Amino acid sequence: MTQLMQTPDSSPVNFSDSPSLTCGELLVQWLEYYGVETVFGIPGVHTVELYRGLPSTNIRHVTPRHEQGAGFMADGYYRASGKIGVCFIITGPGMTNIMTAMAQALADSIPMLVISSVNKVKDTGSGEGHLHELHDQQGMVSKVALTSKTIWQPESLPKVIAEAFALFNGARPGPVYIQLPIDVITADASHVAKPPKLNAVANSQANTNRVSLPQVTRPLPNPTQLDLIVQSLKTAKNPVILYGGGCVDVDHDAQRLAELIDAPTFLTINAKGLLPPGHPLSLGSNQSLDAGRAVITEADWVLAIGTELGETDYDVFFNGGFKINGTLVRIDCDAQQLQRPFIADIAVLSDAQIAISGLCSRLKGQTFDHQALSRVDEAKHAILKDVTTDFAGQNALLKLIRDEVEDVIFVGDSTQPVYSGNLGLEALATRKWFNSSTGFGTLGYGLPAAIGAMVGSNLPVVSLMGDGGIQFTIAELICAAELELPLIVLLWNNQGYGEIRRYMEEGGLPLIGVNIKTPHFEPLAAGFGAGYRRITAKQQLLDALKTDINGKQPFIYEVDEADDFLKEMGKTMIYFS
Repeated sequence: MTQLMQTPDSSPVNFSDSPSLTCGELLVQWLEYYGVETVFGIPGVHTVELYRGLPSTNIRHVTPRHEQGAGFMADGYYRASGKIGVCFIITGPGMTNIMTAMAQALADSIPMLVISSVNKVKDTGSGEGHLHELHDQQGMVSKVALTSKTIWQPESLPKVIAEAFALFNGARPGPVYIQLPIDVITADASHVAKPPKLNAVANSQANTNRVSLPQVTRPLPNPTQLDLIVQSLKTAKNPVILYGGGCVDVDHDAQRLAELIDAPTFLTINAKGLLPPGHPLSLGSNQSLDAGRAVITEADWVLAIGTELGETDYDVFFNGGFKINGTLVRIDCDAQQLQRPFIADIAVLSDAQIAISGLCSRLKGQTFDHQALSRVDEAKHAILKDVTTDFAGQNALLKLIRDEVEDVIFVGDSTQPVYSGNLGLEALATRKWFNSSTGFGTLGYGLPAAIGAMVGSNLPVVSLMGDGGIQFTIAELICAAELELPLIVLLWNNQGYGEIRRYMEEGGLPLIGVNIKTPHFEPLAAGFGAGYRRITAKQQLLDALKTDINGKQPFIYEVDEADDFLKEMGKTMIYFS
């Protein structure tokens, strides 16, 4: 028996009793075609049919313990690997749970594909109290997504998936949301377009599905505008370059451009590693410090590429002191971002790599002497005067791990060592340092995002968590144990919400809600199948890392912020290295 049903866009849907290929099965085929390797999801009665076709693909499934964890895992997965993370999420509460993770991804321009069920076609938006029913699920999620769509009939599936990946590849990225009514998931899709068969060569190579796909690319720069940038540079006396997260995949041309212009260069938190540690033109991520800020304020020409010039990168102390007084040149793939929060004098809509390469080509053979080395050296000395013992100790701890563990990726929450590392740590390469203190600034990100990073990269990962923040998502520790990931969770214990406590103390506020009870982490770790170490010495940490980073279980390394060994390490720290 076959039933025809009218959908909200007046197209008939064919609901067959025993379809040879369901819409859910076709969906995973198209995901595989677009290069998807991993899905993060928690099966529910409304989404189980999305799983029917997974065994016939090479897509891996990872099961978090909360939908927010699924979103954070997909986020970390992309940041570490550059591959799109996909989430399968249940109707209703599953979607309300994941929206925080989607908002973090939207704030930081992280692509993520969230696919969920919704109630049957006839019941969607009915208000009749069906299981998991929301008044307007698609509309609700649209507030934290680049686009939010419902597939009302199987025929729409290929074009909706194509549109999602066009956004990922051709625009400023972010989360995309697609929902399917549960009876559309099971509807017959045998007549719907199938993914083209990839050639044998592409199928025989790892992660090369995309080479056979028609690529959507970000805009190319107008050559006239690049010429205008070069012309404006000729009158500059003290230029500055600001690189943002939109440059994360730019090659060595980013360093070359800084050297050609002879300009002090700053890197946002998500651009760390674009210039190597100790590069003579790099002032790291210190643009919120007074000495770094002065370099920008005094510049008569500022080139900002792939950065939104946002508060959490340029005004982390929230005092409103970040100013740009010189000619502002901006390059970004988002037209709106080119004029906010600062209006650009020259605005170029372009992919960062192509624009930077174009500028390098135009500047080749030209010589500028902007005395950048002396300006950078002067700023560095000023910055060093304000380095506190606590700040130095935290950065020394991070640098020790960075230098000891080859290819290590740091994934952070909102916690004190992250704040210190955002300013003081130099990453050895891009995609090696990221955290949730930027943009949306959510707590609980660091552990699940670290799991996603490890799944996506197969590299060693250290999660930086506070004793308060880890309680938001501690359940994901057992997911890491289940996957046998040797994830190191560096747990910074300051007995509650230490950073907020300091804000309250400085403001003369009563200390309410910050001195929370925290768990005993050793038995807690054991209960989740993880190891535990209380780190009290530098050599102990080094010995532990050698053993644990190659194991088959996650470890919690608990560090007390008051430990003396941190202060001793801080005394020997070299800041810009």
